[in-house]
Amino acid sequence: MPWRAAPRAALTSPLTLIIAAVTALLACFLGTAAVLQASAAGGAAVTYQSDIVCPDYYGPVFSKDNVPAAVAPQVIDSVRRNAPAHGFPAPVTSRYTPYLFGTEFNGDPNYKVVLAHRDQALQGHLDLAGGSTGAGFLLGTVVAGAENIKPGATPSIKGTPIPPVTGLYRDLPDPAPRWWCSQQRNAVVSRLANDPLDSVMFANDGKTFDDTVRALNIPTIKTLHMSFYDAPPKTVGEAEDLQERGKALIAAVKADLGSRGLGDAIVGSLPFERSVEISNQAESNVLISILPLAAISILVGCAGIGTVALQWYQRRHPQLRLLSARGSGPGALGLLAVAELGLPIVAGGAAGAVLARLLLGVYGPPGELNDGATLWGSLVAAAILLVSLALLAGVISVRTHREFELGRVRSGRRKKVKLLAFFPWELLTAGVALLGWNRLVDYSKGSRIGNPLPQVDPLALTYPVFVVLTVGLVAARLAWLALHASHRAHLWSRPALQLAIRRLASARAPVTGVLVIGTLAIGTLATGIGIARGQEEALQTKSAIFVGAETRVDTESVVGTGKVALPDSITDSTAIVGELTGAGNVVLVVDPRTFRQAATFGPLDGAEIDRLLGGLSSPGAGVPAIRIGHDPAQKATLPAGLGEARAVGELPMFPIIGTKAGYVVSRDSLSEAQLRSVPKWSLLSSSSMTQVTEALASVGVMTAVNRVTRESALDALPFYVVSWTFSFMALLGAVLGVVAVLSLLVAVEVRRRQNALAGALVLRMGMRPRALLASHLMELGALSGLAVVIGVVCGVSVAGLSVPRFDPATFLPPQSALPDPTPLALTVLAVGVLVVALAGWIAMRSVRTARTAELIRA
Repeated sequence: MPWRAAPRAALTSPLTLIIAAVTALLACFLGTAAVLQASAAGGAAVTYQSDIVCPDYYGPVFSKDNVPAAVAPQVIDSVRRNAPAHGFPAPVTSRYTPYLFGTEFNGDPNYKVVLAHRDQALQGHLDLAGGSTGAGFLLGTVVAGAENIKPGATPSIKGTPIPPVTGLYRDLPDPAPRWWCSQQRNAVVSRLANDPLDSVMFANDGKTFDDTVRALNIPTIKTLHMSFYDAPPKTVGEAEDLQERGKALIAAVKADLGSRGLGDAIVGSLPFERSVEISNQAESNVLISILPLAAISILVGCAGIGTVALQWYQRRHPQLRLLSARGSGPGALGLLAVAELGLPIVAGGAAGAVLARLLLGVYGPPGELNDGATLWGSLVAAAILLVSLALLAGVISVRTHREFELGRVRSGRRKKVKLLAFFPWELLTAGVALLGWNRLVDYSKGSRIGNPLPQVDPLALTYPVFVVLTVGLVAARLAWLALHASHRAHLWSRPALQLAIRRLASARAPVTGVLVIGTLAIGTLATGIGIARGQEEALQTKSAIFVGAETRVDTESVVGTGKVALPDSITDSTAIVGELTGAGNVVLVVDPRTFRQAATFGPLDGAEIDRLLGGLSSPGAGVPAIRIGHDPAQKATLPAGLGEARAVGELPMFPIIGTKAGYVVSRDSLSEAQLRSVPKWSLLSSSSMTQVTEALASVGVMTAVNRVTRESALDALPFYVVSWTFSFMALLGAVLGVVAVLSLLVAVEVRRRQNALAGALVLRMGMRPRALLASHLMELGALSGLAVVIGVVCGVSVAGLSVPRFDPATFLPPQSALPDPTPLALTVLAVGVLVVALAGWIAMRSVRTARTAELIRA
C-alpha cells in the first residue's frame, strides 16, 4: 500500500522533506517565540524594577513614626512570630530615637545624637574604623575625628550615663550603600542640613538599645521599621505570589495586634506592589503588541506549508492520478501526503518549539519565564502543527477533487480565480497601513513624566509591516506585468539574458511570490532592527544630554570659585560646571581643559566639540561663547552682568542645556567677581556617585540634595518595552528571510526537470556552461536583488519615519533617530549573494547530472 510505504517514499525527494520540516520549524518557532517573548518581557521588567527599588522592599514593610517605646517590643514580636507562617525570613528591624540634645562627650554637653539599632548592621554593613563591637555603641568617625573621641569614652545624656563607645564606624555616605537604601532618611546624617556635631550612634545589640531607651526614659521610638531581605523575584508570577503572601502577613499582624488593642501601632505596606503592576502591564503590552505580528508569521508559515503541498502534488501527480483511478478518494490522497510528509513536519515543529526556548536569550528580553510559559508555548506549537497537517491534507484533497473528480474547471470558477489574482490587494494593505499611520501619529502624545509605560495600540505597531507588505505587493504587481509583456523582448544577441528572462516569465507565480516574501522579510527585518536599536540608542543619548556625564553632583560654591581643590582621586575624571539663567538664555561656565574628559556628549561629534571648546579662548570683543539651540530671537546678552556673548560656533544641543537657547563660556573669560555671581556649581564626572561623594567628603565638601547618574536619570523601562516589541518584528523578518530563501529553493526544485532538460539542450546547441551559469545567476540575482533593494529602502524609510513616533520620552532631547543602516544593508546584500550562488549551483548541478533521453521520454 502506498500509504504504508509513504515515509520511505519521502526519502526520494530529500529537498522537499527538508523544506517541509524547516517550514514547520519556522512556523512553530515564531508561535512559541511570541509566547516566550511576552513572558520574558514581564520577567525582565520585574528584574529592572527590582534593581531600582530598595532590596528590602520586595515584600511587606512595617513602618511607623513615633511608636510608644513600650509598644514597640510587642509589634516586633508579632511580626517575627507571623512571618515564618507566610514564607518570610526573620525581619530586619530598625529603630531610631529622636535627636537627643545635651549629649556629653569628654565634658562637652553640646553634642546631638540619635540612638539606633539595626539587625545585621554589624555583619559587614558598617565599616568598623577602630575599637570593637562589644556591648555598647558605635560612634561615627566624622564627629569622633573632629572632637578627638576615642573608643572607651563614656557619654551621658542630660546627666544620665549610657553604655560606652566601644568602637568607631565610618559614617554612611550620602547616598547610602544599597543595603541601607530604605534607611537613608534616618541612618545618614546630612551635613548640609545638620550641625557638624550630629551623629547616629548604633547599638551593638538590641538589648543595649532597649536598656538605654528605658534608662533615659525615652517615651517614643521616632521610627520603627521592619522589612525582609529576600531574593528578588525573577518573574511576574513570583512577584505576584510575594505580594499575596505580603498581604496575608499584613492582615495577620494587624489581627494579632488588634486582639491586644494595638491595631494602629504599626502600618504595613507593599512598596513593590506598583512595580508588579508595571511589570504585569509591560508583559501585557508586549504580548498585545506582537499578537498581530505573530498572526502574520503563523499565516506565512501556513502559506509555506501550502506551497510545500503544491510542490508535492506536482511531483506525485502521476501516482495520485493512478490511485484516484483505482478508487481512492480525495481525503485518502490527502492522508497520503500527511503519511509522507507528516513525520518531518512534526519533527520540524517540535524542533522549532525547542529552538524557541533555547534561543530565547539571543532574540528575547533578558528576563526569566513565568511558570507555565513553556507549556503555553508548546500548546501553541502543537496547535500550529495540527493546522499545518490539516492544511497539507486539505490542499491535496481539494486539488485532487478538482482535477480528478470535477474534470475541467468551469468557466465561472476560472473567472473567480482570475478575479482573485487581479484583485488589487495592495490597496487593501495600503488602507490598513494608512489607518495604522493615523494611530501612530498620536502614539507618542501619551509620553509624559510619570507615565511608566507607553500606550498600547497594536494597529499603530502593525503600520511598518503593512507599509512594507504594500510596497512588496506593488513591486510584485509590476513584476507580473513586466514578465507578462516580456515576450516582446528580443535579446538573442545576449542569449544568457534572453534565457533568464524567459525562465522568469514561465514561472511568474513563483517569482512574484518569492519577491513578495523576500521584500516583506528584508523590510520587516530592517524596520524591526531600526526601531529597536533606535530606542536603545535614544535612551543612551537622552540620558547623556540630560545628565551631562556619568554622574552629576551639585556642590558648594567654594568648589566652583576655586577655593577648594578637587581630590586627586577624581581630578582626572571630573569637571566643574557653573550654570545660570537669565536674559532668555541658559549659560554654562566650563573649564575647556577638563570638561571634554568628564562630560558625555551623546550624538554630538567629538572633533567638533574639541574645535569649539578650543575657540572659547579666542581673543576679541565680548565673551567668546558656543551658541546652543539658536533661534532668531535669542539675545547675545549674558545674565548676571557677564557681558555680551561673541559666538565662536553653534551646536544644536549641549549637555545639561539640551536644545534650549543658551551659551557655553569658558571660566577663564570671567573674573573672580563674575564667578562668585554664578549661583549653581556642579561636578560632572565619569566616576561613580559613591566615588565622587566620598572624595568630596574627604576634603570637607558636602554635596547638596541634587545628585543624578545616567542609570537613574530616566526610567528606562518604556524604552525597553518598545525595543522588546520590535525585536520580535526583527525576529519575524529574519524568519521570513529564511522562508524567502526556502521559497527560492523550492521554485528551483519545482522546475528542476524542466530546467535540466532545457539546460542540457542549450549546452548541446553550443552554449558554454559558463554562459548557462551566468544566465541562472542573472535570473536569480535579478529576483533577489530586487527584493533586497526594495526591502532595504522601504524598511529603512519606514523605520526612519517611525522611530521618533515611538519615542517614549519626547519631552527630552534629542529626538529618537534611526541608527546607521549601513551594516544591516551590507549584511543583507552579502546573504543575498550567497543565496543566489547556492541556487545557481543547484540549478547547474541538475543540468550536469541530467540524462537527456530519460527527461525527453518523461
